[in-house]
Amino acid sequence: MAAVLTLLRIKNLALVEDLQWELAPGFIAVTGETGAGKSIIIGALQLLLGERADKSLIRTGADLCVVEGVFEGDGLRALDAALSEAGVEPGHGQLIVKRSFSATGANRQFINGSPTTLAVLKTLGDDLVDLHGPHDHQSLLSSDRQLDLLDRFAHADDELRAFGEAYRQRQKLSAERAALSEVEAGREQELSLLKHQVIEIASARLDPAEEDQINSRYRLASNSKRLIELSGAVARRLADADDAVLAQLAETQRLLRELEKIDGSIAPFAQAHAASVVELSEIARALSAYAERLDLDPAQLAALEERVSLFETLKRKYGGTISDVIIFGEQAAERMRKIEGRDAELERLARDSEAAETVMRRAGETLRKRRAKAAPKLAENIRRNLRDLGFTRSEFEAQLSAQNEPHAHGFDRVELLFSPNAGEPLKPLRTIASSGEISRVMLAVKSSLAAQDEVPLLVFDEIDANVGGEIANAVGAKMHALASAHQILCITHLPQVAAQATTHFVVTKEVVDGRTHSRLQEVRGKARREEIARMLGGRTDSALRHAATLLE
Repeated sequence: MAAVLTLLRIKNLALVEDLQWELAPGFIAVTGETGAGKSIIIGALQLLLGERADKSLIRTGADLCVVEGVFEGDGLRALDAALSEAGVEPGHGQLIVKRSFSATGANRQFINGSPTTLAVLKTLGDDLVDLHGPHDHQSLLSSDRQLDLLDRFAHADDELRAFGEAYRQRQKLSAERAALSEVEAGREQELSLLKHQVIEIASARLDPAEEDQINSRYRLASNSKRLIELSGAVARRLADADDAVLAQLAETQRLLRELEKIDGSIAPFAQAHAASVVELSEIARALSAYAERLDLDPAQLAALEERVSLFETLKRKYGGTISDVIIFGEQAAERMRKIEGRDAELERLARDSEAAETVMRRAGETLRKRRAKAAPKLAENIRRNLRDLGFTRSEFEAQLSAQNEPHAHGFDRVELLFSPNAGEPLKPLRTIASSGEISRVMLAVKSSLAAQDEVPLLVFDEIDANVGGEIANAVGAKMHALASAHQILCITHLPQVAAQATTHFVVTKEVVDGRTHSRLQEVRGKARREEIARMLGGRTDSALRHAATLLE
C-alpha cells in the first residue's frame, strides 16, 4: 500500500473534546448509534481536505478547533515536487496536515509545519483522500480524473508520454509564431526607429577610451584664453618685466660670489642660489611654450566642442556611458536583423508547426485507439461489480468522445454514464442524486480500478443506504478486497459490512459533569461480537450467534 492515514487528531470539534485516533492499514469500520457522532470523523477529514470551516462546529466553551492528520508511506514521495513548488517542505515519506480555526474567525492551515493556503490544501487532498457519500469531495466525478483512470486501466503510459511530448512541442512552436506575429502592426515603425538608432551610433565611431581624452582636451581648449593670460603673466614676472625676478636674482648672485671669495664656507649657498636661478629660467621658458601651444585654432575648438556634445546626446538617449551606448547599438542591430529576417523565420516556424501538428495528431490517434479498446472492457468490469452490489438491471458505459482541439492529454473526453434500472436513460455520474447509490457506484468503479487508482485513502460514509441481506455481504466483500490496495474507512450501519473489516471502532456518546462527549474505541473479541449483535437488532443469544457467524 503506497500510503496510509496513521493518525487523526481532533480537538474541540462538535461533541469531540480531544481525540487521538491511530489507524492501521486495511479495512476500518466505524459503527455506533445514530447521533453518537460518527459524522464528526467525516467533518474532520473534510476540514483537512480544504473544505470551508464553520465556526459553529467549535465545541461550546472552547475558543479554538484543531484537526490534524498524519499520512505515511513511500507513495507520498510522488507529491514532493508539487509541495516544493507550493513552498512547502517535503516530508519524504511522511505528510502532516494541520487545520485550526477559532471563534473569532482566524483560520490557519499547515503542511509539514509550513503555512499554506486552502487552495494548496484542497489540491493536495484530491491526491490523498476520496470521500464517498453525501459529500462533494469525490474525485471520480471529475471528467479529467475519469480520463486519467481510463488511461491507467488501458496501461496507456507510453502513448500518453508520446502525445505529451508532441503536444508540448506544438504549443512551443505556436507560442513562438504568435510572439513573432505580434510585431506585425508596428513592424515598419520599429524597423525605421532601429535603423536610425544603429546608423546614429555607428556613424559616431565610438571608442570607450576616447571620451576621457576628448573631455580633457576640451576643458583645456575652452579655457585657453585664461590659461594663456595666467601662464604669460607668470613668465613675464619671472623674466621679461623691468623688475623681473630673474633680473633681481642676478644681482643677489653677484653679491654671493663676492661673499664666497672672502669666505669659502658660503659656497653651498651660492651653488643653491645658482641652481634656483636655472630652475626659474626653465619655468619661464616652459610657461612661454605652454602659452604658445594653447593658442589653438578656433576650428579645432569647435570640433572638440561638437564631439563632446555628441557624446552627451548619445548618452542621454541610449545609456549613461559610452560603453552603454555601444552595447545599445549592438542590441538594436541584432533586433533589426531579426525583424528583417522575420518573414523567413515565420516560414520556418510554419513548416515546423505543421510537422509538429502531424506528429501530435498521429500520437493522438494512437492514444485514442488504446482508449477506445479499453473503454468497453472497463465498462463491463464495472457492470459486473455493480451486479454484485445489487444493481442487477443497471447499465454502465465509458463514453469516449473526440474533440476538435487538443488538450494536454489528447483529443478525447470520457464521460462515465450510469443507469440504475432497466429502461432508464444513461446519465453522467455527477447527476446521480442518491448518496447511497453514488457510493455503491463508486465502490464498483474503485473495485475495477483498484490496481490503477493511486489515491491512498477511500472513505465511504453510510454506503449501506437501502441495502441489506446478500447485497450487504457483497458490499463488505468488495471493501475487504479493495483494502488490499487502499486504506478503507467505512462508516456503516450494516453488520455484514462491519464484520468484514480488518479493524472495528465504535462511536459512543456519554454525559460527564453535564457535558456530552463522543468517544471512539476499538472493539475486539467479545466486545466486537456484542456490537455486531447490537447492529443485528439486540444482544440476544441468537443475535450473538449470528454475529459470531458473520465474524467467522
